[in-house]
Amino acid sequence: MKRKTKGENILRALLKYLRNYKKETVLAPLFKLLEASFELFVPLVMAAIIDHGIGQADGVYVLKMGGVLIALGLIGLVCSITAQYFAAKAATGFSTELRHELFEHIQKLSYTKMDTIGTSTLITRMTSDINQVQSGVNLVLRLFLRSPFIVFGAMVMAFTVDVKAALVFVAAIPLLSLVVFGIMLITMPLYRKVQSNLDAVLGITRENLTGVRVIRAFNKEADEKQRFEQQNQMLTDAQKFVGKISGLMNPVTYIIVNGALIVLIYTGALRVDAGIITQGQVVALVNYMSQILVELVKLANLIITVTKAFACGNRIQSVFEEETGMTEGSEGWTDPGEADTPVVEFDHVNLRYAGAGEDSLTDISFRAMPGQTIGVIGGTGSGKSSVVNLIPRFYDATEGSVRIQGKDARNYRLEELRSHIGMVPQKAVLFQGTIAQNLRWGKENATEAELEKAIEISQAKEFVDGKEDRLNYQIEQNGKNLSGGQRQRLTIARALVRDPEILILDDSASALDFATDAKLRKAIRQMDSHPVVFIVSQRASSIQYADQILVLDDGELTGIGTHAELMESCEIYREIYESQFEKEKKGVTDHGTDK
Repeated sequence: MKRKTKGENILRALLKYLRNYKKETVLAPLFKLLEASFELFVPLVMAAIIDHGIGQADGVYVLKMGGVLIALGLIGLVCSITAQYFAAKAATGFSTELRHELFEHIQKLSYTKMDTIGTSTLITRMTSDINQVQSGVNLVLRLFLRSPFIVFGAMVMAFTVDVKAALVFVAAIPLLSLVVFGIMLITMPLYRKVQSNLDAVLGITRENLTGVRVIRAFNKEADEKQRFEQQNQMLTDAQKFVGKISGLMNPVTYIIVNGALIVLIYTGALRVDAGIITQGQVVALVNYMSQILVELVKLANLIITVTKAFACGNRIQSVFEEETGMTEGSEGWTDPGEADTPVVEFDHVNLRYAGAGEDSLTDISFRAMPGQTIGVIGGTGSGKSSVVNLIPRFYDATEGSVRIQGKDARNYRLEELRSHIGMVPQKAVLFQGTIAQNLRWGKENATEAELEKAIEISQAKEFVDGKEDRLNYQIEQNGKNLSGGQRQRLTIARALVRDPEILILDDSASALDFATDAKLRKAIRQMDSHPVVFIVSQRASSIQYADQILVLDDGELTGIGTHAELMESCEIYREIYESQFEKEKKGVTDHGTDK
């Protein structure tokens, strides 16, 4: 069996997005071929005007043939506009469907895959790469059949005029094809390199824009400018190099065609002098050669665009070929109906991130019973976030199992599992829109009463009441017009709106003062649904009243129990608690002295 090339596989994979535009993909080239057919008759009409009309001083014949030329031009114009319309419709529809499906696929990728591929790379695939492929599809529908049809059609028509003179075409066309396709084969891998460099520039730009405050705080503007200039120069050099090679196409094709024109005019002059052909026929042959020149220039530009499109299509397809990284379960959420069944259970869980040399979590085991509050504490990099990220399956355990309601988390449908978990990540992220729209991310059809209840529990009511439009107050992108504490309280409210069975607060109250933090924890404990609450914090005061406290150190569970138990049995927890509370007592003493 013949093995398919990589290009054929990419083509087959991407062309399926044209399935809803079959009519347009047929009509666009068809109307272009009609236009080309009328264009091929123009040199013959011109030859007739020269030989019969002008040669015999027949003004009526010249006018009649002039009318034929105008008719051919108008019909060709209508065909061309129609073809452009269908090609544009198919290309934009193709890119719309491709972008939609690519975005949907990216949404399914696990955190591990997202970390591996990189955000800047995915943004380039979604924007620049798809736009290049769209341009390629548009030009292919318009020119892929038309240009070769004109080139070979002009050669055939030249043979109908004079066989010997037409042999010039036979020599010129293969030479031109060799130049065009040779440059295409050289430039295709170079365009892939250009797009990779574009990824790197976009990555640096994104880092600088998101970390602008840090850069200015450490006076690193000059260093970052230099880093950007270096990467930008690499992109520029790569573009210049491939541009120089691509730029050879037009002058080389012009040289070949003009050389062929010189030979054609010389041969034609000799044959006119010998009385074999007429002057009009020589003009027709020159016109056919000019048509070939124009179409080969178009074909050269088409090849450049298609080369870019293939390189970009390959990069898009590589994202589609990335597995989601997680197997989707088939089971829905069910209440086990037994009070002694833990809501969350970790059974000898290990976790190793992709590309990491060692495990980030090692042999983690604990049980969270209905209504319990679980505190998770430890130093920076101890694995606190890693533990709670396993519950909604942002990552999967590499060893051991995570059980939710008595069943392995891998058995649940992801959407079903996550719909019962309220997750508040470390970074408070809000989206452009009203407060109500942001809160309804937690529950799409939430009533105003449910929204009010959520902002009350999250301690956001006070500042929401202070806004003129309250729940209709417009939040800017990423919550730029709110303080850090306000953003955190709204992200907590967003998780509470869905009234989850499991609530995870991943260091999500770090910007809140101690009094607000205490009120928040008290309000959550008094919720009617009594969810299992995971509180990840570096503050001992935030988790000291939890039913169970997990103490992590370098990915290992070094202590588990209540505050009193850990103060007796866990040295790491005792050190954390005493270091923080000594500082707090010292602060109170200092304040009293100042007063």
